[in-house]
Amino acid sequence: MTRSFKARIAVLTANIIYGANYSIAKEVMPSYIKPFGFILIRVCVAAILFFVAAKLFFREKIHKSDWPRLIACAVFGVALNQLLFFKGLSLTSPINAGLMMVTNPIFVLGLSVMFLGEVINLNRIIGILCGISGAVILIIYGNRFSSLQSDPFGDLCTLLNSLSYAMYFILVLPLMKKYHPITIMQIVFALGSLLVLPFGWEEFRSIEWSTFSTNTWWSVIFVVIGTTFFAYLLNTLALRELSAGVVSVYIYLQPLIAAAFAMLLGKDVPNMLHLLAALLIFVGVWLTTKSVVKKQTNIN
Repeated sequence: MTRSFKARIAVLTANIIYGANYSIAKEVMPSYIKPFGFILIRVCVAAILFFVAAKLFFREKIHKSDWPRLIACAVFGVALNQLLFFKGLSLTSPINAGLMMVTNPIFVLGLSVMFLGEVINLNRIIGILCGISGAVILIIYGNRFSSLQSDPFGDLCTLLNSLSYAMYFILVLPLMKKYHPITIMQIVFALGSLLVLPFGWEEFRSIEWSTFSTNTWWSVIFVVIGTTFFAYLLNTLALRELSAGVVSVYIYLQPLIAAAFAMLLGKDVPNMLHLLAALLIFVGVWLTTKSVVKKQTNIN
């Protein structure tokens, strides 16, 4: 089994976990835990797990010149990414949130053009416009065509989360060439925990732990351990072998998995608007990624 194939298995597994997370997290949030309180739990527990793993297996010294990039990774990859996603998911439906995340490859392409010297052509421009159109349709009209909970502000938060995660992909890529992923995750989540603390502390304090059922506890464990620790680690491991553009393309599986789990758990029902938005977004992803250009340069 080649290293590239293992990397693709890793990123595929990560996106299956993420796809299931949309509905599983909705089991807990906002009824039992409010979004920012949930983020504080996720980030702090993951920071502890990555710290333990780093101390047991990896001891690397970080160069001073890399600290600004690590801080930026904590901002875009943990703080903004997590806060925007869970705030959005608490307001909108799992299917809407899943579709919004499919814009990530489009954002990765745009940022790659700006920072990595990626070449853009007419197909990619059309793809970006299609993807953005699908996202805008969901934001503006999603609530009118759905009897389930959906909020334009929630959709917008999820869209901005997708942009933030794309920025993280671009920023963390050069670090993958120098350090082990666990070393990077340890620092990024430690910094991220400090960044989310002011936002999540009050909501964390208001959690009534005695009201949790067994299913609620298992949902929390899945979100904290599976989605935050393992999925982040798997995506970061994949970035050691694959480009940010290739890793981001796997995100288009998330709405399919999210829709399947949402219907299975009775959390959401797809409609014609979802299908139209999905068509535009998938066409956008296909056009922007069908001819991946190899030319990339590192950000300095």
